[in-house]
Amino acid sequence: MRKFTIGDRVLDESTPELQGFLAQAYEQRLRPMCMCREPRAPMYIARVEDQYLIKRMPLSGRDHDPACPSYEPPYELSGLGPLIGSAIQIDANGKADLKLDFSLTKRGARAAAGQPAELSEHGIRSEPRKLSLRAMLHYLWEAGELTEWRSTWSGKRGWGRVRASLLNAAAQMTARGVSLGDMLFVPEVFHPEDKDAIAARRAAALKGVQATGSGPRKLMMIVADVKEFSAAREGQRIVLRHMPFPLMIEEGAWRRLAVRYQSELELWRSNEAFHLIVIATFGISATGIAAVDEVALMVVNEHWLPFEDIHELRLLEKLSHLKRKSVKGLRFNLPREAPIVSVTLPEQKPAPVAMFIVPASAGEDYEQALSDMIETRPEITPWVWRLADGEIPRLP
Repeated sequence: MRKFTIGDRVLDESTPELQGFLAQAYEQRLRPMCMCREPRAPMYIARVEDQYLIKRMPLSGRDHDPACPSYEPPYELSGLGPLIGSAIQIDANGKADLKLDFSLTKRGARAAAGQPAELSEHGIRSEPRKLSLRAMLHYLWEAGELTEWRSTWSGKRGWGRVRASLLNAAAQMTARGVSLGDMLFVPEVFHPEDKDAIAARRAAALKGVQATGSGPRKLMMIVADVKEFSAAREGQRIVLRHMPFPLMIEEGAWRRLAVRYQSELELWRSNEAFHLIVIATFGISATGIAAVDEVALMVVNEHWLPFEDIHELRLLEKLSHLKRKSVKGLRFNLPREAPIVSVTLPEQKPAPVAMFIVPASAGEDYEQALSDMIETRPEITPWVWRLADGEIPRLP
């Protein structure tokens, strides 16, 4: 159980008056300090639906004791590692300043619409690494703690909680001198009895990307749950849950999207329980039509945990029944040919466990990279499933 200092008070998660005190501390912008170790790790208070929660600051998981629920696996084992210090810079207050590899302004024709930003990572570049659109989605998911799971959360994570986690995470980030929370739109859960108020809040949030004349146009990011794709007279409609209008995407951009994210689309279509998460930069024309400029996709299971293939899904299913926490590793900008940790079990004793899935096609370069990755974190026990060897090994 976590114990905190907030102002001049010491509280733990069992304190009866905790919620009332957190509501006051939230309004006063007080910062909790976790007492799991010295020096104490700064945290922040987030409002999720009608509850106030104490969350760890971005990339501060390693500052907590491994026995603390706020402990986070080393980012060097995932695609986050190469981005720290360049694309993602953390200041003294725990705020993350991001360098983006996609534009949030619109000039001229949408010739490159739908072109995944991560493709631009290939080749020689002297500039610092930046977050592709897919990496931006992964970072929001990780910072929002949506990569974490334990069986006691079953049935408690719907879109409302996902949305609140994403917005709270974005509030701890800046890009190009602006809060990421001002650049990000996540649809509210639709309630018929509250439809007018929801529509008013949506209109206010999207007012800044409504075209008003000639010249450069401002774009926003949207993260949403895809309901379906449907054909339009020209191009396709991306129909989103909890949204009264679709995102329009040009035919050429749609074809590129279908090729680049063939695996995600195939997995999503295979099971009604899965969700397809879209992140896109978009603007709204003078006639009120919302159009995609750039887009990326991610498939998640019924618990909103991302997965890349059926093997990773099987591992998540086996772990989903455990009360101990599991943390899903994400790829960010890394290609599929690069090894990453699939899942980490941070609460495993006597040491955290990093779980790797090695594809049957892996060659010497892959195995060497995996070996180097494991050697950099000797305090973590590796668990390796080599698909070429057959069935999933015994869990730790």
